[in-house]
Amino acid sequence: MKGSHLMGGMLVFAAMFGAALWYFQNYAYYTITTPKDFPIPMTLVRGGTQPILGHGYRILDAQTSPLKFRACFTADNSIPMMTETYKVYEKPTPLEPPSWFTCFDVKKLSDDLASGKAVAFLSKRNIADGVDQVVAVYDDGRAYAWRQLNKKFADK
Repeated sequence: MKGSHLMGGMLVFAAMFGAALWYFQNYAYYTITTPKDFPIPMTLVRGGTQPILGHGYRILDAQTSPLKFRACFTADNSIPMMTETYKVYEKPTPLEPPSWFTCFDVKKLSDDLASGKAVAFLSKRNIADGVDQVVAVYDDGRAYAWRQLNKKFADK
């Protein structure tokens, strides 16, 4: 067997492996749902949880990791009402979704959270081991939800 045949085979294998890896990272296992109602829990200032009132949900999720959850929707309540009712979340860090989930713009959301144009609330602490669910809301009602590592794993 010639070395060029072996090298060609290795390159073909590497290209196929790379394509499969890219596909599994960006498309496989993800599901998009658009339920009419979706109960995203919110942690109340006084303790306990209750679902946030909203509509127009577009949800991205995967069973392979709790961190793959993202949601875009419209919240029905105002930010002043929500800050009196729900716990504000310290250090929100939205995670990047696949590029084809276009309603969730991490750069803009991160900048708006830092500048105060959006406010982040604790949806549910430890929705999975070491993972918090966070909801960010704008004045006009646009809302985004994601999951991020909490202090259990983030500081390690």
